[in-house]
Amino acid sequence: MIPTVPKPDTMATGDGKGRRDRRGFLGTMVRAAGALAAGLLLPGRSASDPPPSRLVVAKGKAADAVRVAVDAMGGIGSFIRPGDRVLLKPNASFPNPPAWGCNTSPEVVAAVARLCLEAGAKRVLVVDNTLGNPELCFSRSGLKAALEGIPNVHLLAPKDRDLYREVEVPEGRALKRTHVMREVLEADRWINLPTAKSHSATGVSLGLKGLMGLVWDRGTFHRDMDLDQAIADLAAVLRPALTVMDATRALLTAGPGGPGQVERWDSIVAGVDPVAVDAYTVTLGTWYGRKVRPDQVKHLRAARELGLGNIDLGRMEIVEKEA
Repeated sequence: MIPTVPKPDTMATGDGKGRRDRRGFLGTMVRAAGALAAGLLLPGRSASDPPPSRLVVAKGKAADAVRVAVDAMGGIGSFIRPGDRVLLKPNASFPNPPAWGCNTSPEVVAAVARLCLEAGAKRVLVVDNTLGNPELCFSRSGLKAALEGIPNVHLLAPKDRDLYREVEVPEGRALKRTHVMREVLEADRWINLPTAKSHSATGVSLGLKGLMGLVWDRGTFHRDMDLDQAIADLAAVLRPALTVMDATRALLTAGPGGPGQVERWDSIVAGVDPVAVDAYTVTLGTWYGRKVRPDQVKHLRAARELGLGNIDLGRMEIVEKEA
């Protein structure tokens, strides 16, 4: 199927509570080698023949690279309309500093929020169902300070189950239903703002894996079903208008919470095909000291099989820009 990738015996858990058997990560890499996924099967589209995907990769300082990447995707006005209630979904799950690379860069989140307001958004809500205490996560990640003073931008980490609504997953193979944050379902537009990092169970945690921060019970994904398939299934019902990948830095080991090896990439990857954004990002670094192909990431493969997006770099138009 895929060449076997030798695997280390153990790795640090994402929450820093110890080390555990890595069969979930590089046992996956032996067969599929890692992680990523997203999208929905549209009428007339074959899962084996997705249309070409266009990505923009901008290099430079975070805020400048965000603007250059979004402009090259057609401008923020292509995604946000005047009066829209916009939701931004960064990774903000850990009460750790930006240098650790486990949360989306606060500069990236602030830059996208400002763009949305420039496009006439009525309100911008920045949300994540954080794993840690929300106040600590928002403050120690730098997110709270970065967004203070920007009008009509609000932070939210819903912890009350009443703030989630059950949704069916018609295309789901492992995940049949789940409770999704109401704010996501009620937003006019939402943009995914993942960061590039490794993960103890899925190899990498990028845009598709980050969607679990929009559901009430992510534990059931780990306990009760094939995690990688469930990630792909969730991507079939949670479809952002745009994905802006924070690849300014990458946590290459000890993800998702760190501390681990962090590498500066100074890049932003933007696209409307979230699977393609993840697939391209996989190729930018060495995860746990290994190069990984997109087709070696199990949840990316699962997403492609559902017809959700493209993981073949040969079928991507990749536009490179300097900020």
